Amino acid sequence: QVQLVESGGGLVQAGGSLRLSCAASGRTFSNYAVTWSRQAPGKEREFVAGISSTADSTYLTDTVKGRFTLSRDNAKNTVYLQMNSLKPEDTAVYSCAANLRGNFRSIAPYDYWGQGTQVTVSS
Repeated sequence: QVQLVESGGGLVQAGGSLRLSCAASGRTFSNYAVTWSRQAPGKEREFVAGISSTADSTYLTDTVKGRFTLSRDNAKNTVYLQMNSLKPEDTAVYSCAANLRGNFRSIAPYDYWGQGTQVTVSS
């Protein structure tokens, strides 16, 4: 069993930065690929970014490429989503998910899901 807890969300002005964290319980977190997705009010969930279990590969959707970066510290069981040059359209609840199937390019499949953290970007 793995529990995921996101943190780092908040209110920021356009052009600002936030760093989201996805902290996991469990000693085998290093075996899991991790993805981030977001959902804005009234919109479908959107894949944002993913990182392989060993951190040798990352994948970001075109809308955030060049602004967001992913990293992970398996010793701390944590994945980080650094978000720079934030735009109002980035406003959403951001959630992380983990899976043992090596998926880091899409929302599914996943094995565990966090509760989400709100990111609000004001114009």
